[in-house]
Amino acid sequence: MSIEFQKCLERKKLKRFKATKGVIKKEVHSAKDDLVFARRSFNDKNFKWATIQAYYSMFHSVRALLYSKGYREESHYCLRVAIENLFVKHGLLDSELLDSFDLARGLREDADYRAKFSKGSAQESINSAERFIEGVRKILREIEG
Repeated sequence: MSIEFQKCLERKKLKRFKATKGVIKKEVHSAKDDLVFARRSFNDKNFKWATIQAYYSMFHSVRALLYSKGYREESHYCLRVAIENLFVKHGLLDSELLDSFDLARGLREDADYRAKFSKGSAQESINSAERFIEGVRKILREIEG
């Protein structure tokens, strides 16, 4: 367990959490819904919202993974730290997917807080969210056996 993971636990930005299969499925469903909304926004040329919605699609996917390991987050940063420690370091999630989550988070922050977005960044976020959902579904199927 990394020092950053320990700090997140100490600051209570990560907490133990016993999630039911229903709660995990709800997060996966939210991820799929947000991706649908992101595609619609993109088709409507609303690239700001497409970027934001694609990130939240990834966020809910990552949250489903975290829940499956018995934790919940109260920080986007600590969510990332937890996924790296619980999945990437154990070879369960490709580090490139986690990197795409980081990139999408940055693009979402640019769109949301700085009104900086583009068609290209929206498309990149959507593409990443599609790959992420598929990767998470695969992991969750393997965990469930």
